[in-house]
Amino acid sequence: MRLLIAEDSVILRDGLVALLTRRGHEVVGAAGDGEQLRVLLADLEPERAPDVVIIDIRMPPTFTDEGLHAALAIRSADPQQGVLLFSQYVETRFAAQLLTGDARGVGYLLKDRVADVSDFIDALERIADGHTVLDPEVVTQLMGAARADDGLTRLTPRENEVLELMAQGRSNTAIAERLVLSYGAVEKNVSSIFTKLDLPLDAGDHRRVLAVLRRLNA
Repeated sequence: MRLLIAEDSVILRDGLVALLTRRGHEVVGAAGDGEQLRVLLADLEPERAPDVVIIDIRMPPTFTDEGLHAALAIRSADPQQGVLLFSQYVETRFAAQLLTGDARGVGYLLKDRVADVSDFIDALERIADGHTVLDPEVVTQLMGAARADDGLTRLTPRENEVLELMAQGRSNTAIAERLVLSYGAVEKNVSSIFTKLDLPLDAGDHRRVLAVLRRLNA
């Protein structure tokens, strides 16, 4: 199995190279950041292309999500390229993008939860074979993020009714008449909708439009 590593920690990077080499695998390159990873990958001859690219998420220069962006770019250029995100953190925002659509050949493991080298090697082999390998904690957090992402699940049945009528273009007065509520009660429901959908106060009147768009895109 041919492997390419992107890890900013020199000790961990060299350790992975040594470990994988001892296990009989070929490490075709090791990078310290996302840009170096892209250069290494582009310079490799086709016959030495990696079966799996192992990528840390937080790398220079900002140590936030460079690895995820690199992984997305790699999969966009070659949807068949095996990629393993190997990190201490679960980054739900872009990880969901990586797993959307065809997630074959994609893995996401947490460094602190890999207790057995054989399990790690097995995960790499499964990714190289086109399988999806996810740490259970990653699955839990991704599912939680998906449920909470749009905030709609936090709305009460009455708030959903109000938002539905907002989506139909009705004013607060028209909503009050339709639901047989006071104008003040409708205002309270609308305010609660904005809060639960995390729409900022500085959005002004645009909050109504943003809330409706959230409903229509659900």
